[in-house]
Amino acid sequence: MAEYKFDTLSLHAGQSPDARFGSRAVPIHQTTSYVFDSTEHAAALFNMEVGGHIYSRLTNPTVAVLEQRLAALDGGVAAIATASGMSALFVTVLALCSAGDHIVSSSQMYGANINLFEHTLKRYGIETTFVPPNDPNAISQAIRPNTKMVFGEVIGNPGMDIMDVPTVAKITEAAGIPLVVDATFNTPWMIKPIELGANVVIHSLTKWMGGHGIALGGAVIDGGNFDWGQNDKFPTLTTPHFGYQGAILWEEFGPAALSVRIRTEGMMNVGPCMSPQNAFYILQGLETLGLRMEKHMSNTALMLDFLVNHEQIAWVKHPSLSNHPDHEAAIRLMPKGQGSIIACGIKGGRDAGRAFIEGVQLASHLANVGDAKTLVIHPGSTTHSHLSADAMASAGLTDDLVRISVGLEDIKDLKDDFKQSLRAASKVASAKGTAA
Repeated sequence: MAEYKFDTLSLHAGQSPDARFGSRAVPIHQTTSYVFDSTEHAAALFNMEVGGHIYSRLTNPTVAVLEQRLAALDGGVAAIATASGMSALFVTVLALCSAGDHIVSSSQMYGANINLFEHTLKRYGIETTFVPPNDPNAISQAIRPNTKMVFGEVIGNPGMDIMDVPTVAKITEAAGIPLVVDATFNTPWMIKPIELGANVVIHSLTKWMGGHGIALGGAVIDGGNFDWGQNDKFPTLTTPHFGYQGAILWEEFGPAALSVRIRTEGMMNVGPCMSPQNAFYILQGLETLGLRMEKHMSNTALMLDFLVNHEQIAWVKHPSLSNHPDHEAAIRLMPKGQGSIIACGIKGGRDAGRAFIEGVQLASHLANVGDAKTLVIHPGSTTHSHLSADAMASAGLTDDLVRISVGLEDIKDLKDDFKQSLRAASKVASAKGTAA
């Protein structure tokens, strides 16, 4: 499959027609467990001496097709599909970090990611230093002897600050630690971080990869390009594994050691497995990923032109705009498009923004992104409302910020919907000004 192009891999990677019945579509193996050929076969499976399936918390044939397809699209050696994007991040941290360890993380990213690092992991003795993702010097200076990874979103949510992956990858390589990036807002259609030096890629498959708002899912893509044995920082991969007869995963599995650790600890002992049904749904989304991303990008460009020139919009932020602070990096890293999320401010502040959001009729007001349908939300009062005032300021969240996830509708219909809703926002802003 390595010779095939992106759209072909999206359709075919990881699967051949069903050998028994000839099914062209990926069958849904809705089962918890699998019959062993013999006691010897069962023992060999549990000892990882042969390949096969034991229990669907660990592996499942439908999920395995998705994992192989994701690895092919991102250029990784292996992938682990999980129940959600958050669980994908958690099992990655679990595989690499222990009490007393340290993480360097972007300060400008999804609120739940910040909470995981700032609060949950702290309870287990793992400390995090937050730095701007677009400040390589700050990232370098934050690394300590006990730092086990640098983490950030390629495109930050919702402020859309860009992490320059090749530049940061050089920093982490010199420090002997992996660069772990969340590429949810990008998908491998826009950027392949592993080719740029990242070592692990996290996806929320719920978003653009699935693309239709019907299935939760996450994935860890193991780049296979990090030398876990170069120092003594990663004993979970370079010392005997408690769960598998003392096997040293780095010696046994080489480039795929991290993905094996995640499967044999994170999936085995925590168990955030993806259901076969959801794997099937996400596979359907992947088949049209390239086509949908092209439409997302073209609609976003037209929507940006509309918003930038609308009198009721105070400001617009998107990496494709020349006034974006990371514009050069965004164009260099993502020449096919810089994402379909737009942040903008509605004149009149939060009240006007509320009027806009409640006035849309075609767009949907909900907490998601990357759907085929256009979505809008006010992050400061919803997705990021649990952050502290300092964290919200660091994330670039202003009171008037509205996040738009541009969908696949006819752009004229979208513009008409926004025009009528912005009129409602204008009335609120005018009334507020009169009252003042």
